[in-house]
Amino acid sequence: MPCMKRWNPFKKKPPMVAIVRLSGVIASGTRGSLSDQAMAPVIEKAFRRGKPKAVALIINSPGGSPVQSALIGARIRRQSEEKDIPVFAFVEDVAASGGYWLAASADEIFVDRSSVVGSIGVISAGFGAHDFLERHGIERRVHTAGESKSMLDPFRPQKDEDVTRLKSILEQIHESFIDHVKERRGDKLVASDDLFTGEVWVGQKAIEQGLADGLGHIVPVLKEKFGKKVRFRNYGARRSIFQKFGTQLAHDAISGIEERASYARFGL
Repeated sequence: MPCMKRWNPFKKKPPMVAIVRLSGVIASGTRGSLSDQAMAPVIEKAFRRGKPKAVALIINSPGGSPVQSALIGARIRRQSEEKDIPVFAFVEDVAASGGYWLAASADEIFVDRSSVVGSIGVISAGFGAHDFLERHGIERRVHTAGESKSMLDPFRPQKDEDVTRLKSILEQIHESFIDHVKERRGDKLVASDDLFTGEVWVGQKAIEQGLADGLGHIVPVLKEKFGKKVRFRNYGARRSIFQKFGTQLAHDAISGIEERASYARFGL
């Protein structure tokens, strides 16, 4: 009879690394996008379950909401510090804007030679439809209590004071983004006039700017750090039954177009 291996409860298991995928546009309340509410149980389970030696983030995001980026990043840092577990980020196609905010939450960042990294800036986009309404004889009626309550109404002509106020808001958010990157990357960053202008860098150039630590893919890098027998456990946000069976097709199609437009800004 073939010999059966005896189970040895004292035999040391190979180290395990938890893997969390952060892929897509960062937004609150949009189905399928990255948000703190959606990712909170995933991130916390990754740090808690099975005593991982490290948590690895696979990042592929063109950015999105500054607040959601900050909330997710802060959650990662809290878990890492409370449980004394290091975090490594691996960038796929892009980690730009809010996507880079997430990457900067890791202790080390690895990129592919063609990964697009950076875009440390803030953007606000909209549209103006007041000429369309006027041509079709449609009157826009807005009544407010408070002179700033109807700022940047897309159905009314743009006002200089509204633009000035918006730029002030964007600059405050930009400063918060810069502070986060400086805090996380510290002396690794090079002194460059372009670093916080919204510019992006590819692969090795991102490393030279101090935005990443090295070229590398997740499996070989983690095997080098934790041994050839390292185990991997994947975590990700679960799709609802509605998403699985396609009952939100119209919504998903619109979200897909918006997400594709976000990636297209980086030539992807």
